[in-house]
Amino acid sequence: MISVTDLRNGTKIEMDQGLWECLEQQHQKIGRGGAKVVAKFKNLETGSIVERTFNAGEKLQDIFIDYKQMQYLFNDGDTFTFMDLETFDQPALDRKQIGDAAKWLKENTEVTVDYYGEKALKVTLPNVVELAITETDPGVKGDTVSGGSKPAVVETGATVAVPLFVENGTVIKVDTRTGEYLGRA
Repeated sequence: MISVTDLRNGTKIEMDQGLWECLEQQHQKIGRGGAKVVAKFKNLETGSIVERTFNAGEKLQDIFIDYKQMQYLFNDGDTFTFMDLETFDQPALDRKQIGDAAKWLKENTEVTVDYYGEKALKVTLPNVVELAITETDPGVKGDTVSGGSKPAVVETGATVAVPLFVENGTVIKVDTRTGEYLGRA
């Protein structure tokens, strides 16, 4: 158990028959009354966000999350297969558990999978991945680095805005958190 005054961004707890992650918290002391803690939580299973107010003395049940290094192998529609790098087990996760990160998954990419007990909660990709461009409009002679941008489809099927000089087959670096083009690899 942890006190609500010990809540920090990223703290994971069990509350209301669900698993929650603290997104932000604020300690409030108003006049003569007791202190309160207002916190915003994200449900680790459904993704819903709620805001709760607690008295300063309340306790919450903290949980232990196990972080496993895995390698992405392949997908079969909405089922993604990974391999545990320690035990070589091959769990299959659905698209809902992976979320938006699925559009950046390339075979043999190493990821971190958050587990609570035997249940996979979240897949975290590296911050930067290198992907080859499979389809984009041809560049025009005279296009410069400081020019505009154009859409490009990468090997995973995602679309990225790239500078005008980038051509098909070019390997680029993409930020998986924002989907931004970072440069050529």
